[in-house]
Amino acid sequence: MADRNRMPAVRLDTSVPALLVRIGRYPVHAGTLGVVRSLGRLGVPVYAITEDRLTPIALSRHVAGRFVWSGSEWHDTGLLVENLCAIGRKLGRPAVAVATDDEAAVLLAEHAAVLAEHFLLPGVTPSLPRRLASKRGLYELCTAHDVPTPRTVFPSSREDLLALAGELTFPVVAKNVAPWTRLRAPAVPTTTLVSSGRELLDRFAGLDDLSGVLLQEYIPHEHAEDWFVHAYCDEGSSAALSFVGRKAYAWPPGRGCTADARAAHNPALSDLTARFCKEIGYRGVNDLDWRYDRRDGRFKLVDFNPRVGAQFRFGQTEDGVDVVRALHLAMTGRTVPAGAQDYSRRLIVENLYVPARVLHRLARLPAAPRSQAPGVRSHGAWLEASGTDPLPVLAMVLRFGGQALASVLRQAYRRVRLRRTGRTQTGNGFRSRAGGGR
Repeated sequence: MADRNRMPAVRLDTSVPALLVRIGRYPVHAGTLGVVRSLGRLGVPVYAITEDRLTPIALSRHVAGRFVWSGSEWHDTGLLVENLCAIGRKLGRPAVAVATDDEAAVLLAEHAAVLAEHFLLPGVTPSLPRRLASKRGLYELCTAHDVPTPRTVFPSSREDLLALAGELTFPVVAKNVAPWTRLRAPAVPTTTLVSSGRELLDRFAGLDDLSGVLLQEYIPHEHAEDWFVHAYCDEGSSAALSFVGRKAYAWPPGRGCTADARAAHNPALSDLTARFCKEIGYRGVNDLDWRYDRRDGRFKLVDFNPRVGAQFRFGQTEDGVDVVRALHLAMTGRTVPAGAQDYSRRLIVENLYVPARVLHRLARLPAAPRSQAPGVRSHGAWLEASGTDPLPVLAMVLRFGGQALASVLRQAYRRVRLRRTGRTQTGNGFRSRAGGGR
């Protein structure tokens, strides 16, 4: 078993900086800090686009420079490209661009011809990240390549919605269809469970154009397991590195960000991911969310994120190579060393873990899975390496603590009200005490 206290043996080219590119506004985000620390601890100068100068990553000792964006740039793609080129000129040398949200991944791919003067980018087909990040595009790709995915429908009008209200089996999951939609004109604020036809019609009563929303089959928690695969695909679209994990707790429970990620041995899922990436010609880092449906014994692809996943630090080889380090190695012309996944890793996102566990219990969701490997060690997404980098942790506590407490209190209050009205909460939906979950 590898010594967790020693630095990885792999050496990165410290003459080549990295730029963390993000477009959405999420100042408290453990995944971005993971990128900064993963590369920064090995001597790579890491620069970051931040919301302000007091975000956790902006305070990290591993950040060589910060570029504060106002948050209005995403309205204008041309302005985004101009701003990135301006950053590139300030850096004065090509930098490895690391996308941490779908919009950034789409922007880098679609404008690679211009941005390549300043940044080192995987040679992915320019249109592919947008198609993968689009739920419609992903559904079409899954269907074409025989990859299981939940049944999905795409209403375009009020008439479509009226017909679906009488045909669908409820509950169903409502999502925004495409990247940028959640920023510019979200049909729903986040992944949303709709419990009935009446609720469906009421929720979208004010929308005439429904082309931005999809309705997806809901796999009940009692019949489901949440899995994910993070991989780096080389220029031949082969998965040079692949890490499999299970989501034990999420925030919000059952549908949100990972709060507890556990490395897991699952060669079949790793092979399925590798086949799909190879067939579609994907290159670079990715994060795939799978849901195992016990009712038919199949893993179903829910999301394909064409960028670094928030929980990527759960996965690394026994020699300490994760997907971000693999990206930097490949973009600087170095070999990505093959290695076995370190199955003893468990990543806990501290700011999400406690409220996620509390709400998990309040919602009476099934117990979290046990870790499969012996000798499992927990690593804190914020506390890992915090002994030499403490300020991001302090900033996270100050910015997130009150929000988490308020969410827990709201959920507890909701449960009290539901009990008084004779209803109980099940996962993301509700049912009467007398019966049916439809």
